[in-house]
Amino acid sequence: MNYRRLLIGLLFCVLCCASCNEFNRILKSTDNEMKYEVAMDYYDRQDYNHALQLFDLLQSAFRSTPKGEFVAYRTAMCYYLTNDFEIAAYYFNKFIQNYPFSKDAETAAFMQAYCSYKVSPIPSLDQTSTMTAISQLESFIERYPQSDSLARAQELLGNLHDKLEQKDYDICILYYKMENYNAAITCFENLLKKYPNTPHREEILSHIAIAYYDYAENSVPEKKKERYEACIERYNTLSYLFPDSPNLKEAEAVANKARKKLENIH
Repeated sequence: MNYRRLLIGLLFCVLCCASCNEFNRILKSTDNEMKYEVAMDYYDRQDYNHALQLFDLLQSAFRSTPKGEFVAYRTAMCYYLTNDFEIAAYYFNKFIQNYPFSKDAETAAFMQAYCSYKVSPIPSLDQTSTMTAISQLESFIERYPQSDSLARAQELLGNLHDKLEQKDYDICILYYKMENYNAAITCFENLLKKYPNTPHREEILSHIAIAYYDYAENSVPEKKKERYEACIERYNTLSYLFPDSPNLKEAEAVANKARKKLENIH
């Protein structure tokens, strides 16, 4: 049994070496037509790493030719299919610039935006790439309003806006937890203006009411009245819009305390 395994292992190594030697011979060859055919064969067999090595060599050789268009598009696809999304986005963009009237230009535009979407990070990190993806998706939607990928592009765009909203919300919560009530209130109020349909609206109104009470408690005497009143006002808004809110009980207790405080302010 051990002898058989050793024999199979040696045979595998021999085949690998032969295969590597053959591929290296192709790489060094000056026959670009042969390289192209081999690259396309690798691509069709989903061996994207080998295909990509050949496509990269053929970029300049076939530039401004019909085959150059195939090479450029498949180069971008190879990077995408090997999950190298950032570089894939670059090559899809390059394809669009060099072949704007290609039958694949629409797909390339969507793929560029989708690759940028894929590298968009979690909300807590810098969102520069998210903004890039949003810009590219908006450009795609504007340019190809009849595209079969339109609904998917709109879905992706919505996901990215949700991510930006979540980041803003998390920043507000951070101010709130740090007991920086002025910053928290301003942040929450701006969030409601920026995202009037936010799913966090109920929690935000509750947080604002409670933050105004705590802000008033730590304010100079001449500022307390308006801040207790703001607390009650936000509670009233919460109770009107969300009468069944699980946050209502806590906010109501705070609003009642604010009313008692107002009774002692002359």
